[in-house]
Amino acid sequence: MTPQNLMLLPLSTPKLSIGCPILDHCLGGGIPCNSITELVGESGSGKTQLCLQLTVRAQLPPSHGGLGGSSVYIFTEFSFPFRRLQQLGNLYHASYPNLIRLEPLEDIYVHGVHDAQELIHVLGDIEAFIAIDHTRLPVKLIVIDSIAELFRSQYQTTPADLKRRSEMFFNISGTLKGLANKYGLAVVVTNQVVDFIGPHHGVNGVRLGNLESLDTSGRRVSPALGLAWAHCINSRVFLARHEQSIEVDIRNAPSTSICSQTHRTFHLVFAPHLAYASAEFVIKKEGIVGVLQ
Repeated sequence: MTPQNLMLLPLSTPKLSIGCPILDHCLGGGIPCNSITELVGESGSGKTQLCLQLTVRAQLPPSHGGLGGSSVYIFTEFSFPFRRLQQLGNLYHASYPNLIRLEPLEDIYVHGVHDAQELIHVLGDIEAFIAIDHTRLPVKLIVIDSIAELFRSQYQTTPADLKRRSEMFFNISGTLKGLANKYGLAVVVTNQVVDFIGPHHGVNGVRLGNLESLDTSGRRVSPALGLAWAHCINSRVFLARHEQSIEVDIRNAPSTSICSQTHRTFHLVFAPHLAYASAEFVIKKEGIVGVLQ
């Protein structure tokens, strides 16, 4: 790379808008292309909801915050939520009838995988799929939901297995970054959390990103897969949820009733050249939406 070549590089990286100015602001404009963004959080925090939303929004042209492209969605746990994706697709088509086709799911390619080695093979198939260019829209987004599920039981805690696991991390992330840079893709992976017991500063004495600790549902947690995987991603977003009990007056009832209300928060843990940012959000029929404070 010469100084002359650097002058030819684009001044800014294309970004995929979440569709909410509040959450986009936390990310400096949206999910960046040419890199890997991780969404980490407990079950029910909104990771899959956000991923589904991104696959539909990716079809919008750049002038409307999209990438003008199709998506590949790799799922590793449970059954794929086709009904929710169909609902989002219909809502976005109604909002952008001239920009998103009547059947937006036709531009979202879904594939299930069950272990890390299978993912490597599928990523190779995806590169061939992109290169052949048989899709109506070019592939511009790859989602893996979730990466942690692939390593839940395949590897033991022996030094040899931990070494093999780390090598697999770098193999997967290297392949994803190669695809992102070669084809200008955005890559989003979800990750789970595990309970953490230890010192109050960082993980194993090492602070990763803008937060000293991650807290959700009244417990302290850390992202699954440890430090080795943390070095494989470019950006990390933590989605936290907290339940709050509130009193509700019921009409004609002799006493108040206690109900549970869920509060969700979007935290930017780390990202290149971005400071810490956070925002509360809610999950609505039309997707994830930030809340003004």
